[in-house]
Amino acid sequence: MKIDCVGGGPASLYFSILMKRMDPSHDITVYERNPAGSTFGWGVTYWEALIDYLRSADPESGRAISESSVRWENWITHVHDRVTITVENGAEGFGVGRQRLLDILADRARALGVRLEFEREILDEDELVDADLIVAGDGVNSVLRERHADHFGTEVTVGRHPYLWLGTTKVFDAFTFAFTETDHGWIWCYGYGFSPEQSTCVVESTPETWQGLGFDQMNEADCLGMLEKLFADVLDGHPLIGRARADGSARWERFPTLTNRTWHRGNLVLLGDAAHTTHYSIGSGTGLALGDAAVLAEELQRDTRLEPALTRYEHNRIGEIRSAQRSARHSAQWFENLPRYIDRPPEQLLELLGQRHSGLLAHLPPALYYRIWRLAGRFGR
Repeated sequence: MKIDCVGGGPASLYFSILMKRMDPSHDITVYERNPAGSTFGWGVTYWEALIDYLRSADPESGRAISESSVRWENWITHVHDRVTITVENGAEGFGVGRQRLLDILADRARALGVRLEFEREILDEDELVDADLIVAGDGVNSVLRERHADHFGTEVTVGRHPYLWLGTTKVFDAFTFAFTETDHGWIWCYGYGFSPEQSTCVVESTPETWQGLGFDQMNEADCLGMLEKLFADVLDGHPLIGRARADGSARWERFPTLTNRTWHRGNLVLLGDAAHTTHYSIGSGTGLALGDAAVLAEELQRDTRLEPALTRYEHNRIGEIRSAQRSARHSAQWFENLPRYIDRPPEQLLELLGQRHSGLLAHLPPALYYRIWRLAGRFGR
């Protein structure tokens, strides 16, 4: 089969690896519009179940990803000038640099015979007329998907809160939340390590706090300087670093949650962020994209007829993605309703934060929800 993948992100690269492992005769090319090594972003998170799968599906890349990752079991929550809460032996999580992840997958794909063409932008599937299968893994702003947006039933819902994706030389040895109260309301961040030298730090606030603090008028240097002061307690004197984007800037954004009614059209199929996005606060985006790659490869191996294979892939993944997006929506709403929870006793606050993906929490008073969890026996440690 001749397969062309548009977009050189983790999903496209991993799909090409799995397909080559299944059948080395597949003719696979991955097209990426940006130069090699120019990805934006810092670290990505994933959880223990994913690394177990990666090690079994392709031991070479799974082992390299595991060896390049940092791990944590503890979770720390700081509430400014009030309390620091630590949970030991929580769920095991991992962080790996996005560029390091892409390098591992690209090297493995090349070793298996996949062609990688950087600085090659594909704007129309008609440029790939010889392909049996075209995989649109070109991200949330997918050009190939947008050409047929009516067919795919594409919908985008933009979140209320501005957020900023940064790096820092402060190496967090636990997954860390920090909440800071200002004269204009609350602002918060969470950080996690992804290498021995750096961590990711995501900052979020309400629009009112963001505007009240003047972030809507600040340049990047002034913005980073103010954030370093606001989160001085958790940064321990380390700087925040912008330059998280390909154009060299760090920008405030509002998160777009993307859904599609269908994921394929003829021999064109959507993968990863081109098909769906989930709010960053549950840390599942990369794992879900790699899951797409795995299921698509499995269905194509099971049935060489393209239409039935793509239909089963779509039905399989849409259900799981909807569940993840539901959890992500509840998580985002938890932060949007932060004043409901922030003044709870420390033990309750931490439990409510840990259960922020629950739809039940959104409809019950925090104290009642907390008591229900205790009665259900799910609080004890």
